[in-house]
Amino acid sequence: MISSNNCIEHEAVTNFREYLRIPSVHPNIDYSKCVEFILRQAQSLSLPSNVYYMAPGKPIVIITWTGQKPELPSILLNSHMDVVPVYPDKWTYKPFSAHKDINGDIYARGAQDMKCIGIQYLEAIRKYRREKLVFNRTIHVSFVPDEEIGGFFGMRIFVKSPEFLALNVGFALDEGMPSTDNSFTLFYGERTCWHLFIKCMGTPGHGSLLHDNTAGEKLRYIIDKFMDWRDCEKLRLKNSDLGPGDVTSVNLTIIEGGCQINVVPPEFTVYFDVRLAVEVNCDIMENVIKQWCKEAGEGVILEFTEKGCHVEPTKLNDENLYWVALKNQFDKMNLKFKKSIFPGSTDSIFIRELGIPAIGFSPINNTPIRLHDHNEFLNEVTFLKGLDIYYNLIKSLALV
Repeated sequence: MISSNNCIEHEAVTNFREYLRIPSVHPNIDYSKCVEFILRQAQSLSLPSNVYYMAPGKPIVIITWTGQKPELPSILLNSHMDVVPVYPDKWTYKPFSAHKDINGDIYARGAQDMKCIGIQYLEAIRKYRREKLVFNRTIHVSFVPDEEIGGFFGMRIFVKSPEFLALNVGFALDEGMPSTDNSFTLFYGERTCWHLFIKCMGTPGHGSLLHDNTAGEKLRYIIDKFMDWRDCEKLRLKNSDLGPGDVTSVNLTIIEGGCQINVVPPEFTVYFDVRLAVEVNCDIMENVIKQWCKEAGEGVILEFTEKGCHVEPTKLNDENLYWVALKNQFDKMNLKFKKSIFPGSTDSIFIRELGIPAIGFSPINNTPIRLHDHNEFLNEVTFLKGLDIYYNLIKSLALV
């Protein structure tokens, strides 16, 4: 522990704040300072580490604590090093200063998403090592790049590598979301992410004439179909106990086309961000959208920039011994929790795609959700309580 703000600061909090001060922010991240910091933590734990590069400048750091029975499937504790961009003028304190105010609130980009969790993993292991505990299962702690931009050169490609296969992962923990009330949320699956655009081509001409077969008419038809779909999902969400991850989200994000107000353009392009609920059949829904394009008229083309496939959620039943261990620990700690489908996207989906069970969990409650928002913060007491929660959870998983 060290002295900070006229009081004694917990070593874990000091490490957390040091990590937060590394501006691993998009775009064009230099991950070298993160890697140096993580390797230094591994050294302080007297644990071996490896750095893998699935692409230049995209390091994946693995810290390994080998269990007494390394042949057993291992536990993977995953976090990502990157954080989303900031608007510094919108922040009360500098976003990479890790400023701690009089209430113990620590302000920095990554405070909630998700540098806190990477440090909590390591600090839980530090406590085990100091207490000379041993477990049968091997524990791997992974720090990956580029999660915030799809993980293309991070977990998405790493899971297909022989290096990942050698980890012999049986179960994984990854990030979740904070909760504004006293409960916690355990995320056992994710929706299917589709990023698509539809190009509508038609008759160009002078803006004073009523041309037939214009791109604008086709664009309206397509937008109406997607907005009607969106309205239906909003009603489902409003008139039920469903959460945001339980319905399909449909959002129009970009419209392109036109050059001058009195010129009817030859084409318009509209972009949509769609996250399909887990029960939606991807093939059927794609055919529905193709039918909309056909109905809109000739020259209407559907293309995907991202076309995720359906990934089965992790089963939460007695057959999943890892789930049983987690649930028992939550009950022992007398912590309320909810089970949910994650509304966004995390690296968990690439792990589940291999058939490996994974749970997303952030031990943060009674806290405003500031992921990707201005003035992202985490209170140091909440952070330390989360460390204690992980101490019990990870131990229970390693003993399965």
